[in-house]
Amino acid sequence: MAQILAPSLQCQMKITNTTTNAANPITTKMWGSLMFNQKRSGLTKNASKFKVMVVKSENGTINRMEDLLNLDTTPFTDKIIAEYIWIGGTGIDMRSKSRTISKPVKSPADLPKWNYDGSSTGQAPGEDSEVILYPQAIFKDPFRGGNNILVICDAYTPQGEPIPTNKRYKAAQIFSNQKVIDEIPWYGIEQEYTLLQSNVKWPLGWPVGGFPGPQGPYYCAAGADKSFGRDISDAHYKACLYAGINISGTNGEVMPGQWEYQVGPSVGIEAGDHVWCSRYILERITEQAGVVLSLDPKPIEGDWNGAGCHTNYSTKSMREEGGFDVIKKAILNLSLRHKEHISAYGEGNERRLTGKHETADINTFSWGVANRGCSIRVGRDTEKEGKGYLEDRRPSSNMDPYVVTGLLAESTLLWEPTLEAEALAAQKIKMKV
Repeated sequence: MAQILAPSLQCQMKITNTTTNAANPITTKMWGSLMFNQKRSGLTKNASKFKVMVVKSENGTINRMEDLLNLDTTPFTDKIIAEYIWIGGTGIDMRSKSRTISKPVKSPADLPKWNYDGSSTGQAPGEDSEVILYPQAIFKDPFRGGNNILVICDAYTPQGEPIPTNKRYKAAQIFSNQKVIDEIPWYGIEQEYTLLQSNVKWPLGWPVGGFPGPQGPYYCAAGADKSFGRDISDAHYKACLYAGINISGTNGEVMPGQWEYQVGPSVGIEAGDHVWCSRYILERITEQAGVVLSLDPKPIEGDWNGAGCHTNYSTKSMREEGGFDVIKKAILNLSLRHKEHISAYGEGNERRLTGKHETADINTFSWGVANRGCSIRVGRDTEKEGKGYLEDRRPSSNMDPYVVTGLLAESTLLWEPTLEAEALAAQKIKMKV
């Protein structure tokens, strides 16, 4: 929910300056206070050192596995561990496996392709199950540290065709179009998520089988009776910074047990790579904490906010003088392709986009200045300065960032409606252009 002004100068498509002492990976002992108000005596005093959950034997001594998990191999070998990450058969689940690489790498082009059993992920039949992973972006590994890396991959058949769940392929085609390149599209993505108690699948901090007090005191709040899961949010924030993800902020959300973080501004295809890697890191942290991560757009029915993935978007022309007129033209295009966008903006979004709880009705396109009940919101600063960005509030928390970012660029930069359709749209949404 924070305005994102300018993109980072970093490009995370390759890794540089990987030194063993630059930062510390997530290690052990962090999770004593997360869910059940346990004593905080196990927390480290050094805030930059995180700990995985300690395993204790029956006599209470710490399992020596911790020492091996925290073992730094860099003084003994040039080899590194690369965690290959890809999107599974549901289009939202994340899979990964590890392999040894002979030496540190600086670019995904330095990494070999790999394969996996697609029949076990719902992405290939058993009689022809091999799916090929193409490395596309690399990030530092906050769990293993050293020169070890996380590798974002997309998936192809052995013949080199993208499989149906590979949404990165089409997005990369859109972002390689010269019209799109010239406009330098920026994205700032607000990822909301809900933390659930693992044994009952009920939001963190909520009484089992019951409900907390009404919404109001929880948004950006502090206190044991209002904020649930802050350590997870903070650990994720630092882990993303360590990895090189362009994370720009975080906050507690309106519904208790729900959080948000922002990624961006990112340019083009980089936005999707960074969001997917940030989701993977969050999955790993919640795994360690014994908490379930939910990206359901309406995890609790009733008078509770849903979870979205609002996407802030601008082009070079929008950011320059006279940009507000360009923004209005983009909004017209988006209104004409409302159904196409809604169909691609996440599963279960109809349960969230009801016209209540800071959402627009799913069947009606609308826009407004500073109005969080609209499909597209324009900020007061953008209106005042006559240039800036727009916020698409329709995407759900489980949206595919490759799909959403690519579709925004396609609809506003590559797709041209007829003049008649544009005039009718302007009249319908009451916009003067």
